Amino acid sequence: MKHNLAWLAAFALIGIVSVWSVVSARPYTLRGSELSPAGPAPEIELPRADGGSYQLSARAGRPVIIFFGYTSCPDVCPATMAVFKQARADLGSSAEGVDFLFITVDPQRDTAEKMAAYLKGFDDGVIGLTGNESELSTVWQAYGVYRQIVPGSTPETYSVDHTSRIYLIDKQGNLRATYAFGTTAEDIVSDLRYLLREK
Repeated sequence: MKHNLAWLAAFALIGIVSVWSVVSARPYTLRGSELSPAGPAPEIELPRADGGSYQLSARAGRPVIIFFGYTSCPDVCPATMAVFKQARADLGSSAEGVDFLFITVDPQRDTAEKMAAYLKGFDDGVIGLTGNESELSTVWQAYGVYRQIVPGSTPETYSVDHTSRIYLIDKQGNLRATYAFGTTAEDIVSDLRYLLREK
């Protein structure tokens, strides 16, 4: 009886090891909407809200995550910035190896000073990018960003309908995935950790 139990235990252990081997060998699947095939991300070269300029191609070797929004946005943008803040906190020291970008869709109101103050209210590790409408339009179009001004009760109180997706770029500068509004920080962090490990 003891002999039979020993054999059963051995077979059970072999089964567990086999299942673990299959699971561990399974390739990682990004939690965002993966783009296949992934292609080079369009260049971004814009003024930073905290001074200086940002050039995407000069940041090769680090993942980049991008959101297009504006500081007067009442809902989607603050919710997404809260996700960015949580993602950076969850990444810990690894967050320093990732660029989190907030690119304005409202250059008329989003001055560098206003963007810097806005982002400081969430996480000043997020890089705000602004500029004039001409240079921003090039980036919006390259990333397929929808943007539509919605008039308000006064000329100053308009709102902006805009794309709410988040864009993920890998260390090689390829646009790898996008995330729908409402994606959790946990899912984004999982993908960023994978890209940070990726050769």
